[in-house]
Parts: sequence; structure tokens; C-alpha cells
Amino acid sequence: MIQLKAPEEIEIMRKASVIVAEVLAELRAMVRPGVTTEDLDRMAEELTRKKGAVPAFKGYEVANRVFPASLCVSINDEVVHGIPSAYRVLREGDIVGLDFGVRYQGFYGDAAITVPVGKVSAAATELMKTTRDALQAAIEEVRPGRRIGDVSAAIQATAERNKFAIVREFVGHGIGRRLHEDPQVPNFGQADRGIRLREGIVLAIEPMLTAGGPEVRVKEDGWTAVTSDGSLSAHFEHSVAVVQGGPYVLSLL
Repeated sequence: MIQLKAPEEIEIMRKASVIVAEVLAELRAMVRPGVTTEDLDRMAEELTRKKGAVPAFKGYEVANRVFPASLCVSINDEVVHGIPSAYRVLREGDIVGLDFGVRYQGFYGDAAITVPVGKVSAAATELMKTTRDALQAAIEEVRPGRRIGDVSAAIQATAERNKFAIVREFVGHGIGRRLHEDPQVPNFGQADRGIRLREGIVLAIEPMLTAGGPEVRVKEDGWTAVTSDGSLSAHFEHSVAVVQGGPYVLSLL
């Protein structure tokens, strides 16, 4: 069931999402060769608690699996849900996905970015740019009267126009008092299909593209999803509210 948010609830979600965005900005500045993914995770949690919020992912349970960290850190061929580790060190030329969420005053915020570690290849740069462009194209469809399919189709068109594959196993989602709510937001689909968007719906839109094929597998840790062919992957996400007058991007600084 889709939960519509009142304007005052959306403003609380805006505050939660700004905390997410501020933390991601600090983490982006930390990304350099030699930093461990555990360093990033520790900083994310410290900053979040100082801001009066709680990390959303730590302790999150799916099918009796509990996520052990505050931040998802996914490097190169890792698509999503990478687990931070003191033994995982960022290296020049990597690209690293940072996916983060918080709970604040009973509501959630969620966003993700993919950033370069030092100088990266032209192909990696183009993948990140296209994924970011796909997210922006999707956001433009978040208006009253449009449909979920319009959001999905915008992502697919941007990806395919630039010859990148779309990961289909993972989707965006509604967000509010729970981290994952209805409706699901696929990263592919047909325009003018699916539920019609109404004021008060809040979506976490998160395209995940790859430089190779679309297939993924989950590693032995039960969380980390990687491309089956070892190709690079990028991931961007914003939390966006449906309001009159255009998209309201809650996680934008």
C-alpha cells in the first residue's frame, strides 16, 4: 500500500535527506587512494549521530541476514550493498559507490553517489555521467499525473542511448516511515504504465548501470552484488517527493 505524506511529513523527510546529503558530501571529500572502506563507514556513522539521526542500514534485516555497517560501499564491479572492511583499500583508478540512509524524527532519507578515486578512465567517467544523467531524467518525470513507467522509461532511454546496460534485479522504492515502501520503481519500463503519481508520494529513485552486461550475482557474504562479467557499475540515488510545481528533490543540498 502506498503511503501519502502530508506536507509537514515531507519537510521532516527533507531534513533527514539533507543529513544524508551532508554526510555523502563529507565522504566524497575523504575518498582518495589509501583510505579503507571501514574509514568511510566509521565517519558516516559519527557524522550522522552528531546530527541527531541514526544510520538506517546498520542492523537492517532481509531474510534473516543483518547488514553489519552504516554505509554501503561498492567498488568497481560491485553494484550495491558492499560491506565496509578494514582490509578493503581504495586505489587510484577505482570508482566507488556510496549508498547511505538515515532515520530522523521517525522518517527516512536515502541517497547514493558514485565517485572516482583519483584519476579514472574515460570509460568510467562516461559511465558515472550517464548514470547521473539517467537519475536526472527520471526526476523530471516526478510530477502529479505522471506514471511510474514514465520514471522508469526515462532511465532506460538514457542508459540505452549511451550504450550502457541496466541492472534489473534491483529497483528504487517508496520511502517514508519505513526505508522501503511501495511502490517499486524499476529502472526500465514503458512510459504511461504503472501507478499514477499523486501529491504526497515520495520515491527513492536509484539507477544502476553497467559498462558490460546487465546480469549480477551476490557474493558469499549474502549482500554484495557484483556484475557477472566483472564490468564496472555505477549507482546514483535521490529521494524525491511528488508535489505541485515540479519534483522536490529532498536529498539535494
